[in-house]
Amino acid sequence: MKKILALLLALVMVMSLAACGSSDTTSTTAAAGETQAAGETAAAGETEAAAQSADDIADEMTSSDGKYQIAFVTDVGSLKDKSFNQGTYDGVKLYAAAAGKSYKYYQPANGNEATDDDRYNAMKLAADNGAEVVVCAGFLQEAALRKAAEEFTDVKFVFIDGSPLNLANVASIAFQEEQCGYLAGYAAVMDGYTKLGFSGGGGGTNAACNRYGYGFVQGADAAAKELGVQVEMNYSWLYGSSFSASNELQTMAAGWYQNGTEVIFACGGSMFQSISAAASAEDGKVIGVDVDQSYESPTVITSAMKGIGAAAQQALTAAESEETWTAFVGDVSTAVTLGAAEGAVGLPTDTWSLEGWTVEEYEAMLAQIVDGTLTVDGSDVPEPASTDNVTVNIVK
Repeated sequence: MKKILALLLALVMVMSLAACGSSDTTSTTAAAGETQAAGETAAAGETEAAAQSADDIADEMTSSDGKYQIAFVTDVGSLKDKSFNQGTYDGVKLYAAAAGKSYKYYQPANGNEATDDDRYNAMKLAADNGAEVVVCAGFLQEAALRKAAEEFTDVKFVFIDGSPLNLANVASIAFQEEQCGYLAGYAAVMDGYTKLGFSGGGGGTNAACNRYGYGFVQGADAAAKELGVQVEMNYSWLYGSSFSASNELQTMAAGWYQNGTEVIFACGGSMFQSISAAASAEDGKVIGVDVDQSYESPTVITSAMKGIGAAAQQALTAAESEETWTAFVGDVSTAVTLGAAEGAVGLPTDTWSLEGWTVEEYEAMLAQIVDGTLTVDGSDVPEPASTDNVTVNIVK
């Protein structure tokens, strides 16, 4: 059963990564659509399974009885961050639309200063409002999610980018971000860029962002060796602890561009807004993260993507029965880890503006990662060391 679910997930992921639009825009008929019986009407009439993309489905909905079956609890930053929160919630909406279920999102109180109690209160409110499944985004949710899951044992929880909690009602899902980070770094150098930047979220404590960044360095190094060039990379967690846009972050990015940096990997939710603004003002370029961010700014040359929305859809589908849920979760002491082999990470070839690396060459490298010929170190390294071909300048 576990292998069957993995294959289903791979199909959803591949379609999600290939979709065009500002977010996960997988057709609902291809993801979880099979869960709705013929003739079944949408819950409370608020949404329609015929919606073709997440953008067609309202973020807010009403319920005739005030109950919502599917809940999403946001990470720090805004719901419409054009990245992690939005990409995950798009998957929730797509599933709900296809399955005819009511849904609601909850943002913990106090915004970027939210405490564990704030996050727990959001989860409790979701459970009290009838949630059958609660999808929680981001590693910061761990303590609150554990408390909520132990209290509301009849509710299933999906922990995107989370550590395993050893609880039967929690599905923790992690990604091999180092793989798409590697592809992005390799692509940038093959496209002729030798002055790179990485600005990450979480202050160096976020394992997912650490893997993105370390993969980025490894990919840039591999391409630099192949081309016989030297690469310089500014690397910083400064101003990224809250994953938010800020004047300070924009000023730092603008300074990098003014001093020769050509492209910055903007790895952290709403941080993208500050970095893309600096790029626009300084004629620089940006690499997006989590979802295809090329639709948000012409400065984006490509994006390191992972199937967060598709993973949420498949977990929600698995939650429909105890048998499929148990098979999906597997060993509760480990996370469900998804990478290139599951079609869960990659670059958006339909929208990238790369000219020095072909789609065929990209697909060949991706196939090497899938079959294990090419391995990328997925260690949680917050400050990668310089290599023979990449000088890493840690900016603090």
